[in-house]
Amino acid sequence: MNDPNGAVYYKGEYHLFYQYNPFGADWGHMSWGHAVSRDLVHWKDLPLALAEENGIMIFSGSAVVDWHNGSGFCRGREKNPSCLVAIYTGHSPHLQTQNLAYSNDDGRTWTKYPGNPVIDLHLAAFRDPKVFWYEATKKWVMVAVLASEHKVRLFSSPDLVHWTALSDFGPAGAVGGAWECPDLFPLTVENSPGETKWVLSVNIFPGGLTGGSGNQYFIGNFDGRRFIGEQHRPLWTDYGRDFYASTSFSDIPRTNSRRLWIGWLNNWEYAHNLPTDVWRGAQSIPRELKLRRFPDGIRLVQIPVDELHALRERHVHLQDQTVESANRTLHAKNVNGETLEILAEVELGVADEIGFKLRKGPNQETAVGVDAARSEVFVDRTQSGNISFAEHFAGRQSGPIAIGPGREVQLHIFLDRSSVEVFADEGSLVLSELVFPLIGDGIELYSKGGRGKVRRLDVWTLKSAYQ
Repeated sequence: MNDPNGAVYYKGEYHLFYQYNPFGADWGHMSWGHAVSRDLVHWKDLPLALAEENGIMIFSGSAVVDWHNGSGFCRGREKNPSCLVAIYTGHSPHLQTQNLAYSNDDGRTWTKYPGNPVIDLHLAAFRDPKVFWYEATKKWVMVAVLASEHKVRLFSSPDLVHWTALSDFGPAGAVGGAWECPDLFPLTVENSPGETKWVLSVNIFPGGLTGGSGNQYFIGNFDGRRFIGEQHRPLWTDYGRDFYASTSFSDIPRTNSRRLWIGWLNNWEYAHNLPTDVWRGAQSIPRELKLRRFPDGIRLVQIPVDELHALRERHVHLQDQTVESANRTLHAKNVNGETLEILAEVELGVADEIGFKLRKGPNQETAVGVDAARSEVFVDRTQSGNISFAEHFAGRQSGPIAIGPGREVQLHIFLDRSSVEVFADEGSLVLSELVFPLIGDGIELYSKGGRGKVRRLDVWTLKSAYQ
């Protein structure tokens, strides 16, 4: 699997579609796989949703609920039946077009619209439609990419079938590779009642912040026709190497009012070579998005969804200990594991560096730490296990962090069997990284250049999400 697609909530279920090869663990025959969940944590696999057919592969796209049957696709006994509609890119050699499919049984089976394609610009790199309802104009809005031109093109439609071009955004920000998988949504600014900004997310490959693929975003305003960005330099959602093709969930209930998204946990620079069997590719944990004001401007923050608390199992709590005493306690309580959630507040004191060594074993560890001199949080996977499968896999990735007045930093870490996702300073900095440990499930705190302190530490072992 690769890109998440068609993330939508309908009748009590979160639907997640994804780029999928039903015939093998290599890229090809792209279709939409499908899974559903009632809590964003425990997912049930469903049969293939949209299959490659007649030489047309199913590339990335989105899904919406047509609540008032504006498309005319919905069937049911209700006066105004609703249904799910998928908007996807049909890919054939030298041509990409935008197409529709619909489902009248809660996403279990799908019918491709016989009038496809609904948009054809006669281009080879026009893809990845993200569609949402814009209440002010009572129309649907689509954002799609002219990938090689580094542009996002906006369209509108009254019925999901007939589309009119509105405007282009770009080139802007990072333009070192193809633009892909755009998303556009509003968010209120924390602690600023009534202030709303629009976020335009644009993925790029190559030309990402850390090499290979990456996810940039722009903050600005949208008036129903045009997105106007407010910054000139690219902003990045993730300072790790392995978060791409992000997409947010459509139709989250207003009583919930969260903006949730998920991304592909991988990098195209080495995705074809991952040392996994019999599967290849995974998605990130779901994240809630917020806007927060910082000294240098308004920025996107990401927070692991609260629903992940359901996986918490054995819990160990420490407070106000030195690194050495904390390690003694962890060892005495036999705290280790391949799957852990770690919530820590560490204080550098006079130390130059403080952090964790995870999946620790003989000659193996993945370090997650705070570097005081550089004011950054980092993930170092140069000794993380199997790093030989790709030339550019090993490395130390880092991002800027504001170290508190007492030289303290908050870290929230989710460790899985082949990944580590780090959320620092309440989600203001995120690093997502794949790791492939050979043996070892130890956890150890460390500090360099002086003694650091553990103000607070909570560690949970995590149950499997598979039931």
